[in-house]
Amino acid sequence: MNSKANEIKQIASQLLAGMLSNPHIYPTLSDEGSKGQQEQELTLIAIEMAENLIQKVDSRTS
Repeated sequence: MNSKANEIKQIASQLLAGMLSNPHIYPTLSDEGSKGQQEQELTLIAIEMAENLIQKVDSRTS
């Protein structure tokens, strides 16, 4: 399970970096930095996306 958690963290980090670098999905970064509501929501979305991608890959390789 630790391997799966690390994989999710890595994919989520890459997705989050892509989302944060795309100014079309959010108006502006908040003054609160990574603790801001908007940034927290983007982080959660990135984690969900990573988990879904891994589940899809796992289901196709099983």
